[in-house]
Amino acid sequence: MPDTKDSPATPAPAPATPPKEPQDRIVVTEHRLTIGKKTLDYTATCGTVVLRDYSPSYDGKEADRKPDKARASLFFTAYTLKGVKKPQTRPVTFSFNGGPGSSSVWLHLGVLGPQRVVCDDMGNAPPPPYALTDNEYTLLTESDLVFIDPVGTGHSRMAEGEKVAEFHDYQRDLDSVGEFIRLYLARYGRWGSPKYLIGESYGTTRAVGLSQHLQDKHDIYLNGVMLVSMAVDLQTLSFDHSNELPYPLFLPTYAATAWYHKALVPELQKKPLAEVIAAAEAFANNDYLVALMQGSRLPASDREHIAGQVARFSGLSTDYVLKCDLRPSEFRYFKQLLRERGQVVARLDSRFLSQDRDDAGEQPETDALMNNVLGAFTTGINRLLRDTLKFEADAPYVVHAPIWDKWTWKDFAGKYVNVGASLRRAMHANPHMRVYVASGYYDLGTPHAAGDYTLSHLGLRENLQKNIAVSYFEAGHMMYIHRPSLVRMATELRAFVKGGAA
Repeated sequence: MPDTKDSPATPAPAPATPPKEPQDRIVVTEHRLTIGKKTLDYTATCGTVVLRDYSPSYDGKEADRKPDKARASLFFTAYTLKGVKKPQTRPVTFSFNGGPGSSSVWLHLGVLGPQRVVCDDMGNAPPPPYALTDNEYTLLTESDLVFIDPVGTGHSRMAEGEKVAEFHDYQRDLDSVGEFIRLYLARYGRWGSPKYLIGESYGTTRAVGLSQHLQDKHDIYLNGVMLVSMAVDLQTLSFDHSNELPYPLFLPTYAATAWYHKALVPELQKKPLAEVIAAAEAFANNDYLVALMQGSRLPASDREHIAGQVARFSGLSTDYVLKCDLRPSEFRYFKQLLRERGQVVARLDSRFLSQDRDDAGEQPETDALMNNVLGAFTTGINRLLRDTLKFEADAPYVVHAPIWDKWTWKDFAGKYVNVGASLRRAMHANPHMRVYVASGYYDLGTPHAAGDYTLSHLGLRENLQKNIAVSYFEAGHMMYIHRPSLVRMATELRAFVKGGAA
């Protein structure tokens, strides 16, 4: 046994260092934008705001709670027009994108902000290093703009010691974004402004949820909600066994895609796109849906007929449709439509094509639209923040965080996510709230027919249905990268916001 008589005593462990308290960090700059003969002088405010737990306790446990605990630092970029007679009653629009896990960069630099990413008329980005240009289509002409990066995206981060699950959840996401909106209205004196939300993709899920959450939690009533590429009822988008809804709802976009790539039968190919889509919708909503509902009870002769019609509208072969049991899913479609040409259709904008290593697989290796725009938008936001808005940070600006598979849906356990009831309840409680929906005919992520189905199944009373306006574009998920769609969409967004101003 070793002699320990002269051994030094073991030092006591050092006390734990308390987590560093995050602080707000805000940068303000002044800018000018010239649109034709009109000059817009505006202030840009960007940075991080600390979200704290301000909620009072109603369960008698106030003493157990650390007051005003920092939960996260949320990054935002705001643009406010100068020279306005009553700036605190000017409309304000809060914008975010989807994912979950996407920053606000797409709507920011695609259509709404005073700068946008340069693309050609179709939407192709130029070669690196890309470029930004003044955005003559900016919504700043009619509304101040606030772009929100949810926690985990952009420069938004959880406070030290907080758990990922605290924010990567449907309801907790509403809590944090809703709290930021309340805080912004209070700090910048915007309670007197008409208030709007605009979201894209999962951002429409968030926007619809917020329309009710803001009412219930903060007594904030909105003037309008703008939904770009709707994802409100995920059953319409989920190709699961025994869920028949997506097949007829995707078919009109299959038809549009095949028409664009000249893969339809001559009889349909020579028709205008609108007629092709209308014919596909008529078949999908009637004969096709009825046949799918019969399952294996469908007679063989009817099965052959339905397969032929699905093939006719989709551009696939009848034999392939039969091998798919009349149910060609989206990823099979991306790979199969132009297989003989060695090309793969993009999910988010089926006008775009890519090539895989070989042509034998069922799954695409990548998405051609994201390959086209990701580098341009990432470069654009990093240049804008550092060079123009003077926000400097060594930490990366996270354009898209891979958190979809970590997202939790406690409120929808055991069922499909459908937040349509939140929109209905918000509109019934606030009949002044209007809704604008933008859908792309070439969007195979959130097809226009799925959005139409969702809107027609909200349970909204007839007198409020007039509050919803739907617009369709000959482009994809990010329809604003397509110049003709950008021009019309910007005009419609301006009119929508202007129509709700006091």
